[in-house]
Amino acid sequence: MNRKTAVWLLIPAFLGVLVFTFFPLIQIAIPTFQSKSGFFSLYAQFLKSSFNWAVLGRSFLIAIITVIVVLILGIPISIWVGRQKTVVRQVLNLLILFPMLTNAVVRNFAWIIILGHDGIVNKILLALHLIRSPLNILYTNASIIIGSVYLFLPIMINSLIGSVAELNVEVEEAAAVLGSSPWRTLFKVIIPQLTTGILTGCILVFAGTMTAYTTPEILGGNRHLVMATMIYQQAMTLGNWQNASVISIILIVISALSMWLMRKLSQHLDRRPTNA
Repeated sequence: MNRKTAVWLLIPAFLGVLVFTFFPLIQIAIPTFQSKSGFFSLYAQFLKSSFNWAVLGRSFLIAIITVIVVLILGIPISIWVGRQKTVVRQVLNLLILFPMLTNAVVRNFAWIIILGHDGIVNKILLALHLIRSPLNILYTNASIIIGSVYLFLPIMINSLIGSVAELNVEVEEAAAVLGSSPWRTLFKVIIPQLTTGILTGCILVFAGTMTAYTTPEILGGNRHLVMATMIYQQAMTLGNWQNASVISIILIVISALSMWLMRKLSQHLDRRPTNA
């Protein structure tokens, strides 16, 4: 295939991305600059509000904690799965990805049953006499984090399994021969080789958590707004589409910058030779 033919074949895809991705973004961005007070007055007004900063901070906190928890759970699981026999690994991969085939709304409503006052968690804790009254887990930041971890853990594991398959076992054996403990080998030998997969998973989980709507809406309620649910509130409840557009653009910029920074960090940490 020559260069000219390849360019012609790429044109339909380029037009599709332009029409269905960039054009809607432009349509969202234009109203945010149409204010009598000034070009960036709506953004300045948003950033002056302490309430908006609280929502933004909550979104960041939930996303960062979710990334940390998913990473802590995902690394050992992915290492164990990646070192199984091919048939076993394929079955385990299928089981890990299977929950993603279920609608997120259904999964989140299941967590309402689990985390509610009469849910499984409170019943077990009461039966073990660890608590005297049911805990208020539902409609808190903790419930959003739990739902987000459950939602994005398969993505992190899937991102890491590919890197686990490329691990150099001989380096681990050499470390063991030299007297390295299993924990030291994990942090000094194994994890550095998983850097690319870890950062890729962190990008996907952070961006997904920051922009998620269903989980915070169902498990967080109206008292624990995040950026995505705030957009819905401004647009559908208050009918203020201009403010909703401002929040949307800020959320897009934050997610894009976070992904760009993590990608740069991944390129900096990936010291593999580029030339074969």
